[in-house]
Amino acid sequence: MPGQKLTMTISATDLASMMCSRLCHDLLSPVGALSNGLELLAEEKDPEMRARCFELLEQSARISTDKLKFFRLAFGAAGGFGEQVDVAEPHGVIAALVGDNGRIELQWAVAQPFLPKPAVKLLLNLAAIGIEALVRGGTLVIGAEVRGGSCEIAVSAQGPRIVFDENIGKALSGKLPAEELSSRTAPAYMMQLLAAQTGGGVQYALGEDRLVLGAVLPRG
Repeated sequence: MPGQKLTMTISATDLASMMCSRLCHDLLSPVGALSNGLELLAEEKDPEMRARCFELLEQSARISTDKLKFFRLAFGAAGGFGEQVDVAEPHGVIAALVGDNGRIELQWAVAQPFLPKPAVKLLLNLAAIGIEALVRGGTLVIGAEVRGGSCEIAVSAQGPRIVFDENIGKALSGKLPAEELSSRTAPAYMMQLLAAQTGGGVQYALGEDRLVLGAVLPRG
């Protein structure tokens, strides 16, 4: 039936494999740049070029660290945090990713001092999708609110050109067949599962120059 949600079934092993592939893909570029920078530094004798190598190494190290912090909160068990997470943590992670991009302005509209851990995971993943959509830069607006035990999350990405894989949208809304799942869509699939576990869901709306992502978690 049109609009009917498909049942996506995939083994935990396959999902873990896809997530590992995604993490390795995202870290390959900055870690590879570190390795190349060290090789250049070992061969370079000119002081100015060596200084430039150190700058590139510092940049690559910072980007790698920022991505690892994101992975820890967005996908991991986030050890060291309770069931409620200080919003300064996801704010700092998102601000770092936006800073690494260099072409995006972040507008933070989260008044809550703390958010439930599932909400933080969703917030981070939706923000990452928004950042990826702004290939030519733009504005990323992040909002979240807790009312009566229910958490609502909204992410808006607005820019001159929006790039959004429709399969990510299908995975977010639970309409992507399991056989079409990949390392690229696995995070969105996980977010759909996470929202469903709280009795909620994820939605998105795509326009010519704007992508809006939202999630409702009735039980936090």
